[in-house]
Order: sequence, then structure tokens, then C-alpha cells
Amino acid sequence: MIILNKEIGFGRTILHLDIAKLHTGTPIDLPVIIQRAKKQGPTVLLTAGIHGNEINGVEIVRQIIRKKYNVPAIGTIICIPVVNVFGFINQERAFPDGRDLNRMFPGSKQGSLAARFAYNIMKDIVPHVDYILDFHTGGDERFNYSQIRMDASDEESLELAKVFGTKFILNSENRSKSFRQAATDLGKKVLLFEGGKSLDLDRIVTQKAIQGTAKILRHLHMANKNMEDEINSAEIEDQYLLQSTTWVRSPLSGMYRNFVKLGSFVQKGDYIGSLSDPYGGTEKKVKSPCDGFVICSNHAPIVNQGDALMHISTSVEKL
Repeated sequence: MIILNKEIGFGRTILHLDIAKLHTGTPIDLPVIIQRAKKQGPTVLLTAGIHGNEINGVEIVRQIIRKKYNVPAIGTIICIPVVNVFGFINQERAFPDGRDLNRMFPGSKQGSLAARFAYNIMKDIVPHVDYILDFHTGGDERFNYSQIRMDASDEESLELAKVFGTKFILNSENRSKSFRQAATDLGKKVLLFEGGKSLDLDRIVTQKAIQGTAKILRHLHMANKNMEDEINSAEIEDQYLLQSTTWVRSPLSGMYRNFVKLGSFVQKGDYIGSLSDPYGGTEKKVKSPCDGFVICSNHAPIVNQGDALMHISTSVEKL
């Protein structure tokens, strides 16, 4: 295996994808942490921080490395804990050029800064892997219940999503120019994990993602002995395939209070929250437009008209 013009031997190798510099001239490189077993097997890529402010994803991959779960019994595990280094430094979602890296794939050798980053990842890393676990969070103050997003028409991807073990599996089309679409176009199996919100660390979300990753590695016969306790401690939940969803948006601007627990089932007409002005003059309750599970909830105390308040499933299949 040769990555970035370096032959990858057995054990641990750390490479640096040197793509750009800060305006001060300080180099920005992308640490790529590789663990390779002596016995041949699949290659799994773990990525996080494509959006620089989605810190919980970074924490998931960090803990996997720290606990040595990235040391495979067979095959190779590649970890990139922080893909969007610029955004991580600034604690911002986008690149300094204002572009969303996850809308720039497969990238361009001579395009914008974000496009060049995407191009190098697709050229130097992705061709070497078979499976990808990409860790994300909700944006802004929107907190996502732990979920896997994938294309349910692909039988192997659906099976892997079931193995991961989240309560919710969202049948989600590949978004144009996303990392998931670009990697899928190259024949890679990609699971996108969503959990928590940006600029936040959540212990339960982190644990769920780590346990799910350990289950995937066991399924691929790559798990080492360190993972056994993690796998055995994982809660077994009923699983639901969500075929479609809808966003409930705020009918007016004001102070917002949420009435329902994230992950719970609501019925059409249930009161799910209330909106008010700050002066005690008006208060309006918000109703659910449908029956379904709440898979994302806005934690912001103040919202504007049209802001997303909740993400609710509209078509559910129990697995």
C-alpha cells in the first residue's frame, strides 16, 4: 500500500497531507493516521470535521484512536479526525473562502481552496479504502438524535447501518457534490453518522458512535480485543428505517420553548413547542403536522420566522 508516495508498513504510520498555508505563511497540513495489520483485509476510513465547527465528530474519532480501537486485527484503518482544519481553527463550518467543503467534491486541482482540499482527499486517500464512516453533527443550535444516513437501496450499506445499531436509519439520497456522493461514485460504501450539534460535545452521542464503529469493525472481522467491552455494553434498541422526513418551521419570530423529548414519537396535532414575544403580549403554540419520530430539535432560545424547529419522520418502517 502506497499513500502520499510513502509505502505503508505494518503498525502505525502518520502522514501529513500538505495542501495549503495560512495567510501568515504558516503551513496547514492534514494528519492522516494509519494502522495496518499483518493480515490482509478491508480498509476502513474514519473521517470527521468536514464542517469545522462539528466538534463532536472530531471527539468520536479522537477517542477511537486514544482507545486503540483503530488498531485492526486484519486490514487497515485510516483516521482523519479533522478534515477541515481551517474551519476547526476558526470554529466555523466553512472554509476561509466561505465555501462548504461538503459541497465541493470531487474537487478541482486548480479551483478554490475548498475545491483543492476536496480534490486531494479524493485523489490521495479515498481510492485506497473500501468503507467510510463519516461523522457529523447538526448545524447551529440544531441537535440531531444519533442516526445513520445512507442509501437504503444498496443492500450492503443497509446491512452495515443495521449493524451500527442506531435507533434511526435515514434513507437519504446522496447530496450533489458531497463527500458521500463522490466516494459512492468510486464504489465505496459510505455511512454518514449524525449526532449532537455544532460546537458541542455530548457524551451519549460520542459513546453511541464509538460503539457503532466497533460493531462495524467486528462485522468486518477487523475488531481487536480492546473493543469487546465496548461492544458488549452497547444498548440494543429497536431500529426504524425513515423513508421520508419533514421540517417544522417557525411561523413567527420570538422566544422558543420546546415541549417534546428528542427521539420520541409525536402525533399529528400534538403541541411540540411555543413561541412568544419577550414582553408577555403574545404566545403561540406550535403543532406537529404529522405522526412521526423527532430526530432533530432546535435548542436555540430565540428563533426567526422560517427557522427549522424540528425534524420529524413522515414514513417509518420498523426493522
